[in-house]
Amino acid sequence: METNLHLILRNVFGLEDFRPVQKQVIDSVMEGKDTLALLPTGGGKSLCYQIPGLAKEGICLVISPLIALMKDQVDNLKAKGIKASAIYSGMSYREIDTTLDNCIYGDFKFLYVSPERLKQELFIERFRQMNINLIAVDEAHCISQWGYDFRPPYLEIAAIRVFHPKVNVLALTASATPQVCVDIIEKLEMKSYREFHQSFSRKNLSYSVRLVENKLEKGIEILKRIPGTAIWYVRNRQATHQIAKALTQLGISAAAYHAGLSNADRGDRQEAWKANKVRVMVSTNAFGMGIDKPDVRVVIHHDLPENLENYYQEAGRAGRDGEKAFAVLLANEQDFEQVLNRSALVYPPIDFLKRVYQCLANYFQLAVGSNMLSSFDFDLSDFCHTYELPVLETFYALKVLGEEGFLAINESFFAPSRVHFRVDPSRLYEVQIAYAKLDPIIKMMLRTYGGNLFSEYIKIQESKLAKSLEMRESELIKALLDIQKLEVMDYDQRKDKPQLTFLTHRYDAGKLPFNHSRIKARKELTMEKAKSMVEYVNQVRICRTQFIQEYFGEKTDSVCGICDVCIEMKKSQSPETQEDRMKLKILETLAESGELSERVLFEKLKKPASDANLRLIRQLIDQDQVSRSADDILSLKSHE
Repeated sequence: METNLHLILRNVFGLEDFRPVQKQVIDSVMEGKDTLALLPTGGGKSLCYQIPGLAKEGICLVISPLIALMKDQVDNLKAKGIKASAIYSGMSYREIDTTLDNCIYGDFKFLYVSPERLKQELFIERFRQMNINLIAVDEAHCISQWGYDFRPPYLEIAAIRVFHPKVNVLALTASATPQVCVDIIEKLEMKSYREFHQSFSRKNLSYSVRLVENKLEKGIEILKRIPGTAIWYVRNRQATHQIAKALTQLGISAAAYHAGLSNADRGDRQEAWKANKVRVMVSTNAFGMGIDKPDVRVVIHHDLPENLENYYQEAGRAGRDGEKAFAVLLANEQDFEQVLNRSALVYPPIDFLKRVYQCLANYFQLAVGSNMLSSFDFDLSDFCHTYELPVLETFYALKVLGEEGFLAINESFFAPSRVHFRVDPSRLYEVQIAYAKLDPIIKMMLRTYGGNLFSEYIKIQESKLAKSLEMRESELIKALLDIQKLEVMDYDQRKDKPQLTFLTHRYDAGKLPFNHSRIKARKELTMEKAKSMVEYVNQVRICRTQFIQEYFGEKTDSVCGICDVCIEMKKSQSPETQEDRMKLKILETLAESGELSERVLFEKLKKPASDANLRLIRQLIDQDQVSRSADDILSLKSHE
């Protein structure tokens, strides 16, 4: 078994060794144990289920709330020749149906699902028939209302365990406090479980806080001092463009990145940064999830994140290659007030939540009782403009409606167009004869994408197909829609807007069943987390890494030695003058070596036996710290 796991690691993923703790987690999973693994950012979480998923017979179910990440994982696995698929908001019923069938009959190894799908009868019915080898829960902190990103659909995970009672669960998270870990174990109904924690300490990452008024000036100074790739996080979209422009004018290559850019722009900028054609990515926190660029040398935060969990994850994108890296947080007095005020806004009044829900129902023209698990393209700014709603408060209201399990909003992501023939080749041939105009298009698709079009949804590029057919793209799209109308093919057109999904039947807004006590507790928790963030910035009493470790419940006496607090402490304790430093070196050398002649002592110090240095030895003898024997041998004076 041991050899098999290492072979998969090397042959499939091109890696020679497991990371710390990774192997213990995988061994626990392979032994069939329920397992909780807390592996901080860059700890290689995905391999903890991908390797057992490949080593065991059957299919691994992966539950994750991050669509962009799911899509990346599926694409990466497919590129390695591994059959993997995903189900998320925005897919048609028929596409979900086909995907689930493939997972029962098509020797697929991984199925990624977003948590809201777990209640769906269509999913449960097929899930029961699958040969499941492992249930992996990514971002497992989402199951706990004491976490920073609570999502009620995660509470449904334990309910699906009854269909495969012998299958073990692996819960993974990068940042969870002890209270959240206890909650994960309880809510996932883990029995005789094992728990693994990788330290939150990153030996190569230097944390520092700079209290400054001019953040742009300080950030530029940092970039000039620290060479290499950088991420510069800001809170709003406008600032990404302003800072990127200022850096570019100074000859520092930079690009702006945020969710409002077109998909093509985001993809181009990301690739340019990964290929080191752009040095600094100036971004909102939309950037970085699942992007494994190991050589980021510095992460600068222009604004205070809402909590230490977010800060730790974002800062942790620096130095994943193990080389020295820096996480610098720029702050001033106004920031402290702002982050505390913002945390008070995160849970708007109940009446406002009801108003936003009613506006959504009007916006999408939904009748009471309709549309469970329906997804819609959603543009927040257009929605707010239509109903004259304040943008920030509305954004937070949507988050609370999400936390209460009424709806889900997935970040903007790109899903290319896909097609799938619903009939067998003979029926399709009848259509080609009956509709001569459509025949060349069907032939070109079969020639380009092959027989898999009959068994699964295949990504297509309309522009390339149109070019091959020597026709305009708009004409091709019309023809593909015509083929779909004949009910022989599904044509799922590309999406690049955020998706809003109604997770329940549409309620009468006045009768929304809110969990008032949970909302109150979550509001208090948000305030506490914001206060901890402010305390991290303001405090200079303990090492910054130690502060983070203690926040996440990791007890330690060791300090990092490289954060701004540790460096200041070293300065205050270190001797002031060159002479004092030389005396300290003499004492340290004698402490290590015992008895030495003057000649050997200066050889070890790599210093000359000059008058000044000989005078320092005489001073140490006079101060009763060093003794000289009758035959001129020096040693530390004993004070027993």
